[in-house]
Amino acid sequence: MATTPAGADIENLIRLLAKLPGLGPRSARRAALALVKKREQLLGPLADALVQVGEKIKPCRTCGNIDVNDPCQICTSATRDPSVICVVQEVGDLWALERAAAFKGQYHVLGGCLSALDGVRPEDLYISNLISRCESPEIIEIILAMNATVDGQTTAHYITDHLVNSDVKITRLAHGVPVGGELDYLDDGTISAAMASRRPF
Repeated sequence: MATTPAGADIENLIRLLAKLPGLGPRSARRAALALVKKREQLLGPLADALVQVGEKIKPCRTCGNIDVNDPCQICTSATRDPSVICVVQEVGDLWALERAAAFKGQYHVLGGCLSALDGVRPEDLYISNLISRCESPEIIEIILAMNATVDGQTTAHYITDHLVNSDVKITRLAHGVPVGGELDYLDDGTISAAMASRRPF
């Protein structure tokens, strides 16, 4: 990364910002300049928010969502259907489904997907936790909402193979999710259509 004449502190800020998804060195420099330029409106409140998030946010031990509470608000909500679990790769996928208001059951966040290339194995994900949850007689359906990528589908097949002898119905998202698409980048209408048109896996 090219250096700037602004000093080591700004360089450190730019380096940290550049590690965020979607921000390269150039975007990180622009973001750093905006923060410094509007330090009272942006920099201070952002620093405070980061500290609060770091102190309060924790993963839900039931589903893997992040919240200030453990279990999270979704897991403890009396308005959610406890008999259906939607399995997603990342918390961002859960948020996308919630944004679309397409699902009213429970969730399970795997924390990624199986990938031989990246060395991600079943034990690196929350798959065993999911299988344990499916042993409850209360669970009647699992919706596999994996990203439509090779690794996403490999993960879905792995989970299906391990639940094949259970009494749980296994479905997957259908129309509207393109091959290679990721849930977090889809519009709300597409997600709603995919959830409504799910089919057996």
